[in-house]
This record gives sequence, C-alpha cells and structure tokens, in this order.
Amino acid sequence: MSAVSSAAPPLRERWLRRRERWLADPAFRERVSRWPGTRALARRQAGELFDLMAGFVYSQVLFACVQMRLFDRLAAGPASLGSLVPPAGPAASEATAAAPGSVPPQAAPQGLARLLDAAEALELVRRVDEDRFALGRLGAALAANPALEALVLHHAALYADLADPLALLGGARGGGQLARYWSYAGAAAPGALPAADVAPYSAVMSASQALIARQVLDAYPVRRHRCLLDVGGGEGAFLAAALAEAPSLHGMVCDLPAVAARAQAALGARGLAARATAHGIDFRREPLPRGADLVTLVRVLYDHDDEPALRLLVSVREALPPGGTVLVAEPLAGTRGAERMGAAYFGIYLWAMGSGRVRSAAQHVALLREAGFRHARERATALPLQTGLVTARAP
Repeated sequence: MSAVSSAAPPLRERWLRRRERWLADPAFRERVSRWPGTRALARRQAGELFDLMAGFVYSQVLFACVQMRLFDRLAAGPASLGSLVPPAGPAASEATAAAPGSVPPQAAPQGLARLLDAAEALELVRRVDEDRFALGRLGAALAANPALEALVLHHAALYADLADPLALLGGARGGGQLARYWSYAGAAAPGALPAADVAPYSAVMSASQALIARQVLDAYPVRRHRCLLDVGGGEGAFLAAALAEAPSLHGMVCDLPAVAARAQAALGARGLAARATAHGIDFRREPLPRGADLVTLVRVLYDHDDEPALRLLVSVREALPPGGTVLVAEPLAGTRGAERMGAAYFGIYLWAMGSGRVRSAAQHVALLREAGFRHARERATALPLQTGLVTARAP
C-alpha cells in the first residue's frame, strides 16, 4: 500500500468550497433572492458585481468632470446646463495641462446632460432644478483640490495601457504610456533626463503632496530635528511644508538634476532659499548628501523593487548620524478598510509603470531592519488610506 495519503482540507477551506458551489448554482441564487431573510444580501452582492463591471465607466465620468473643471466651476454656486458647456483649449494649470488628455473637447448639450445625469448618480453633482446643477457630496470634496484633480487627469495614461489588460500583464513590465509618463522608472540614465521629460510628473507630484504632507506632519514631530533631507522630494513641496511646521528646521531635497533645478526655483519662490537647498543627484546610484538627522522617503520606496529599495535604505543609513531617523510615508498594503488598494490598484499601476511594489507595514519594518536600522515601527496616521508611516533609527 502507498504511504501517501491526502489530508482532509481544514474546516474553513471546506466551508469556502461549499459556499463557492452554492453561489455558482443559479437555483440557489434564485432562492436566496426570493427569501426575505437573505434578499438584502443577494441584492448587495448583485450591486457589488455590477459596480465591478461598470467601474471603468464610473472612473471615466469622474475623469470627464475633472477634465472640464466642473467642480471648480460649480464651487461658485449652482450653474445651468448651458453655462457648463466646456470651452475648447488647454487647461490653465501646469499640473493638469501636463497630464495626458487634459484638453477638454467641445461637448454637445445633449451629451453634457447625459454626463451630468451620470455624475448626479455618482454623487459628484446634485440637481437643483430641471436645468441647474450644484456640487454633490463627493464633488464638493474635489472642488478647488488641485492635488486630486491632477491625479485623476494623469490616469489617462493608465487607462490607455489598460485598454488591453492581458497584453499589459502578459509581457514585460512597463513599455506603455504610464511608463513613458514616469520617465525615470525605465531610463538607463535617469540623471541625464532633460527638463521637458521630468516636468509633467514633477508637477503632478508637487500638486499631490498636499494630500499627505499634513498627515505625515501631524503624525510625526519634525520639530525635534535639526535638518531634514527629503529623498526623491521632487519640487520640494513636502520639504516646504515641513519647514513651515518647524521654523528652526533646515532642509535639503535631492532628486534628479532636472527635477532639483525645479525644486530650487520653487523653494526660492517660497522665500526658503536661506533654509533649504536642492541637490541634483541620481540617488539610486550616487551617495546621499550628509548633514541631516532626519531623512524622509515620501512615496518613494514603492516605486522600487526590493533590491533597489534595500540599496536605497542602506544609502540612507550611511548618510545619517548615529541615532538619526528615517521616515517612510506611503500607502501600505493591508490597510484596514482599503485592502483592495494594494493589489487591485497599486499592483496594476506599478506593473504598468514598470517598477515597484506596495508593501505592508511589516514588510517595511523587515526591509528597514535588513538595511541595518533599529527600532523600526509603524506610526498611526489620521487617514491611513492616503498614507501610512513607518520610522526607524540608525544605529
């Protein structure tokens, strides 16, 4: 007799298999939808399945509303259908103009009416009367929010790549429009990228920093430090927010040379030239500037696979004095209430981008320890969906 035997599946696995058979059985679904005790559950599941099927249409309704600046225009008060027909021409702000698809086309009144009906159903707008519309519950959150609007507009590149998801996922990572948009991700010599190549994503990054700077600064007291180095800090938006929070703090930002030039100009325009400097380096290949006792990586590590992320953390440790702190701020996989974010959004997004992965807090802690840091731990933030926070100290 053979000594090999198959162990019975555990109780939970047997339950899940049985549930799958039930849910796949049309007769069972019919009974559940008719019985008062389970009717609400059946309806909720049907709604969830429909939302998955229709989600792309929902995102395009949002994109069109942002593209025509609908929320900013309604922020002044209710407006008629006729007054909302978008003019032709480029968007005014650099952050939105740089994003693919940011030039709104002329819209026929009938098509615009259909768009507004869809936006009303998604709570982006609300109908005041037969011909006038105002901001809806979700539209009000987007009004006068250039950070969110810039992020929505730059998704045009991702939508183009996802036109054929199997083709996107069936080949090597990157190579599509999103990878070209984030030009540094696949560049053989990122430090040599010209200003025109870094301007679009730098503007979006700068605009979107407002979403998370407040979360980070509320969760971690930067006032206790003397000098902050923001690695991959783009145009210096996070550094400027930190310097405003702590008047005695000095700072540095390092990024690719073409980006650092933009950062130096932006910091100077904010009146921070005496307290902040920008360093143009390829931080994945060159040593980091010394002199800071706090190094921040704000939405930087998840752009990198594990090996380059580890090398970067080792470089950070070498740049810090004993007892110096590293702060990692980015969305964390497994965040309660946002479990789909890691695999269903960032997993696909970073594949299309061509580099990186989203990690849990525990994975960040493990990576920091492997890089030689001590006392690595997660810190709570007010809105963990927007950003998580992990800190550690150099030995």
